Amino acid sequence: MTSTSASGLARFNTLEESAARAELHEACASTAWARHLLATRPFTTPEDLYAASDAATASLSAEDLAEAMAGHPPIGRPEPGDPTSSREQSGMASAADGLKAEMLELNLAYQEKFGHVFLICATGRTGEQLRDAALERIGNSPEQEREIVRTELGKINRIRLTRLVEQDARP
Repeated sequence: MTSTSASGLARFNTLEESAARAELHEACASTAWARHLLATRPFTTPEDLYAASDAATASLSAEDLAEAMAGHPPIGRPEPGDPTSSREQSGMASAADGLKAEMLELNLAYQEKFGHVFLICATGRTGEQLRDAALERIGNSPEQEREIVRTELGKINRIRLTRLVEQDARP
């Protein structure tokens, strides 16, 4: 564990509950997920935090998953002023206009079929890889897709929690 992650984890462990809840909400919009992590503080290592996150994600109900997904903008359309989604979706930002239009249509078709946003851990993926994943996943059953979404959400949560604990301790 680096000294930065140690100080970031110590900072997170000692935050007032409302401040810690706000930071967790920035990572994942699920109230149940945040409640689980708050209940298991303090964490000894970042790996303990990530394991708690994985356990919380695995136990989310369909309603909890829906709440978590509601906090994610569609691929290719990050919310203005949302640096996290913009950074995570940077592969789509540099995509050609035709690919962006195709992704918009896929997002709409996916949402119509499954009733929620196409959720994927976009970090490090190109626009083409995101499109190909959407094309592949749109053929899934709702049950298959729910488990894929749970896995993708877990990946996103880990990336965001890593950023949280790697922040230097703030005054």
